[in-house]
Parts: sequence; C-alpha cells; structure tokens
Amino acid sequence: MNKNVVIVCYSLSGHTLDMAGEIKKGIASEGLSCSIFNLKEEMPERRAVEDASGIIVGTPVYLASAFWQVKKWLEEDSLPFRFAGKLGGAFATAHYAQGGADSAIMEILGQMLVKGMLAYSGGSACGLPFIHHGPVALDREGNHFDGSREMFRIFGSRFALKIKELGI
Repeated sequence: MNKNVVIVCYSLSGHTLDMAGEIKKGIASEGLSCSIFNLKEEMPERRAVEDASGIIVGTPVYLASAFWQVKKWLEEDSLPFRFAGKLGGAFATAHYAQGGADSAIMEILGQMLVKGMLAYSGGSACGLPFIHHGPVALDREGNHFDGSREMFRIFGSRFALKIKELGI
C-alpha cells in the first residue's frame, strides 16, 4: 500500500505554501508521497484526503488564531470526509514570536482530535530540534523564516517515519 500525506494550507503571501514545500521534501526523503492543496487556489479532493495516511494543516496566524479559511475547511468544507485513524499534524507562519502561532496550531490539532485523528508531536523525544506542537516560521524576526526551513523538513521526515511506525 502506498502511504501518502496530504498537506492542506492557506497561503496568501506564499510563506505558508513555501514551508509546506519544505515539509513535503522531508516526507519525500522517507519515501512517502505528498500532495499540497492551497485553499486560496483549490479545495482538497475528498479522495486524496481519505486515501492519505496523514494530514498536515498549515496556517498563517491572524489575531493569534488559525486563518478563517483554514477553520472553515476544518469545520465545514471537510465535514463529509473521513479522518478517523489518520496521523494529523499542524504548522504555522507568523510575523512575530509572540504572535499566537502556538495557539493557532493547537486550534488545528484540537479539530483533528475531534475528528478522530492521532495528533503528532515529536516533542522532545526525537531530540533537537524540539518541535512540540508543530513548526513555526517567523518572517519578521531576523533570519528566522529561512533559518526554519531545515526544521520544517525534519518535521516532515519525522511525520513520515511515525506513519511507517504506526503502519497506517
């Protein structure tokens, strides 16, 4: 069975989509396939989501929350989809360290738990870099955005390894 991951995100400026691409590279490095759907341009195909072993949702942070289009997809547009038993993860892009990225990620992970998904966190168990809830890239904090690329690839790699470990 071909294991694959679907990344669903909303990207207006391109930052969130850029980091989705980094996660995809990490997933591919472990031999899994990955599709990215940017809600700004297209809705994820139901079959792609239901056939996926894992789903990662990415959001820009707006008022310390997930962007409304991401919440709408999770709360309304994907209601008929089957999520139960899949591995779920989340990531965010933000302007500042105290901009609410953790709140946005936890909001997404909470939705995933309600849908019967297994929420992924490498926490500190995987060693450095510690990625507790999900990776965050900040675009107005020095070189943090570009410096975060490797962390996003590592997150993708670890996520794929967990899918293999769980056999889903």
